[in-house]
Amino acid sequence: MASQPPQQVNVADLDLPQLADVKRQLDEELSHLTNSFAQLKQAQAKFKACVENVREVRPDNTDKTILVPLTNSLYVPGKLSNPDHVIVDVGTGYFVQKTRAQALTHYQNKVDYVRGNLETLQNTIEKKQDNLNYLINVMQSKMGPSQQTKT
Repeated sequence: MASQPPQQVNVADLDLPQLADVKRQLDEELSHLTNSFAQLKQAQAKFKACVENVREVRPDNTDKTILVPLTNSLYVPGKLSNPDHVIVDVGTGYFVQKTRAQALTHYQNKVDYVRGNLETLQNTIEKKQDNLNYLINVMQSKMGPSQQTKT
C-alpha cells in the first residue's frame, strides 16, 4: 500500500471547536520546539566553553596547579603534565585523547553543527508562530459575527 500525502485543509473552512483543537496542537508544538531551542542553545554554550578551555591549555602552563572540572560545580586541583594532548568527551561516556588542534577542530565543528540546527529550528518556530497568528485571526473573525448575533 502506498502512503497518501497528507491532506491540506483550509482553516477558514473549520468551525470554532476544530479551530480550537488546531490552536491547542500548534501551542503544544511551539512549546516543544521552544524547549528544544533552549536545550540546543545550552549545548552550544557548552561546546563554546570547551573551545575556550582547550585554548587555555598552553605549554607555558605546564606543571602549574590548575582546577580540573569533574562536574559543572565540582573542581579538584591538578597539574598539567602534557599540554600538547587533551582528553575529549565524544559523547555517551566515551573519551578520546586528541591534540589541542584536533580538539579545537572537534569542538568548533560541534558549535557549527548546533548553530545550523538552531537556524533551522528558528525558521520552523517562526513558521509555526505565523501559522498560529493566522489561526487566531481566523478564530477572531469567526467569533466576531457570532458575538454580534447574540447581542
